[in-house]
Amino acid sequence: MLFTVALAAGCVSNKKYAELQDTYAKLRERNQELSNKYQDSQRELSGSTSRVKSLEEQIASERANVTALQDALNKCLNSSNQGNVNISKLVDEINSSNKYIKQLVNAKNKSDSLNMVLTNNLTRSLSREELGDVDVQVLKGVVYISLADNMLYKSGSYEISDKAGATLSKIAKIIKDYDTYDVLIEGNTDNVPIAQTNIRNNWDLSALRASSVVQALQTKYAVDPKRLTAGGRGEYNPIADNTTVAGKAKNRRTQIIITPKLDQFMDLIGKAPEQSQK
Repeated sequence: MLFTVALAAGCVSNKKYAELQDTYAKLRERNQELSNKYQDSQRELSGSTSRVKSLEEQIASERANVTALQDALNKCLNSSNQGNVNISKLVDEINSSNKYIKQLVNAKNKSDSLNMVLTNNLTRSLSREELGDVDVQVLKGVVYISLADNMLYKSGSYEISDKAGATLSKIAKIIKDYDTYDVLIEGNTDNVPIAQTNIRNNWDLSALRASSVVQALQTKYAVDPKRLTAGGRGEYNPIADNTTVAGKAKNRRTQIIITPKLDQFMDLIGKAPEQSQK
């Protein structure tokens, strides 16, 4: 270890070496901060998708409950021994469950509609050339905007290229229009090791690239920083085969993940109308 330090110090001046050490320490500290914040956002994103699934399950459960109540009512109406069953109460329960189902469906449809409008507005604003570098998808109630790294960054760098400015400005406008949505910027790389001063590995590169996009959205396009989170996934979230040139190109991407706030769903889930004891 002493030999390594002495060798490094011999290659550059003591002042330059100290500056590099200081820069490295700051980058390492910043990367740890980004990693912590990213983990928090991943938990929030996971919670959002889970709430959408829970909402869909709740709707299915309530519909099954209405069917059961309707069957019970039909049996009551066809039975000669109606005195043991409160038909009026069954009707009230059916009406209450139908009203609850309508609330759940309306809440989910509203979220789905907002996502589709957001996606349509964004794709219409992008040129044909830009659409070649931008992929927009809606998955489980979340909007994913995937940006190719050759459009977004200078080669082998985490600095935003001049070419990306026009595209980012259009995305920023959509983000600002939908100001109740949270935004997670997620950097991804291929599996080729990075070999640059002060960038230790692909974890660092992906986090720094995401941070660059976040800062551009904040400083150049006035997106509220309280809505933004930067995180990196390195090479560990591939969407294509890293053994091919085309696959590597697809994996080198930055995703802007726009997540609707699902508080309204949480208010509804768990507030199903109580059923009478059978």
